[in-house]
Amino acid sequence: MNVTRHFSDTRTPEGRVRFLLTPDWVQLVAEGKGWQHQSRHLDLMEAADFLAVVPQVSQHLYEQTLEDLERQMAFEGAA
Repeated sequence: MNVTRHFSDTRTPEGRVRFLLTPDWVQLVAEGKGWQHQSRHLDLMEAADFLAVVPQVSQHLYEQTLEDLERQMAFEGAA
């Protein structure tokens, strides 16, 4: 059974970015007013790197997403 786990969720006035994990891939979901992006990646780092080239993602949303992702990864590593 493939279970999807919500790993990270960043929300700013510019939009929202989520990283969803399964045992086989990472789904990147980004959305804002009038736009939406979804893609699958091999791992979190690939998904985070790809987020940088999604044209609708503002610099602020990108930076906040990376901060949230790093915080969640540190939390997961401490558990």
